[in-house]
Amino acid sequence: MKSLAIIKSDPWLAPYEAAINGRYEYFESVEKKLVVEGQTLSDFATGYLYFGLHRLSDGWVFREWAPNATAIFLIGDFNNWQRRTDYQLKKLQNGIWEIRLPDYAMAHSQLYKLLVEWEGGSGERIPAWARRVVQDDVTKIFSAQVWNTFQPYVFKNTKFKPQTEPLLIYECHIGMSSSEEKVSTYEEFRKTVLPRVARGGYNCIQIMAIQEHPY
Repeated sequence: MKSLAIIKSDPWLAPYEAAINGRYEYFESVEKKLVVEGQTLSDFATGYLYFGLHRLSDGWVFREWAPNATAIFLIGDFNNWQRRTDYQLKKLQNGIWEIRLPDYAMAHSQLYKLLVEWEGGSGERIPAWARRVVQDDVTKIFSAQVWNTFQPYVFKNTKFKPQTEPLLIYECHIGMSSSEEKVSTYEEFRKTVLPRVARGGYNCIQIMAIQEHPY
């Protein structure tokens, strides 16, 4: 295998070249599985812009990728969690399923899942591209939630211009960012972690497992 540029630029990595090459080969094999011909990994990463539940000017559209499914239904508060043909998805090309619904078909804060059928069985599933998932306090069951606020967030800083050359990303988990045995808060993260991130020269943060109160 041709030596990677990262090995050539950093001789300290030479003793680990075999392991690094192995990881890179694995990355390439996974990339081939995720992207189809004519697409890029970036296209796959922005799939949420196409798949999942989206609000339209005159209703809703929902899409899911399920190549082995034989039928898919949206079930939720809006249809008493029942398998109904008016909430059945249509199969398109390349394993894509879609349904378009009128405005009144679902409403803000309602819960929903997919009822997926396949050869030999069926089951309820949370959509892969669900943008919001909540847990019932009593049953502890997770469900996707329709989130369509009529007052979108307005950014206070309208002149912000990110520095992306080079883009230096700091991956973080706000709830786990405290050295104390507790779930850290956004305010604590702002005061104790962000200054250290900035001093380290990073210009971007990638936040994992964002949680918010449902109301």
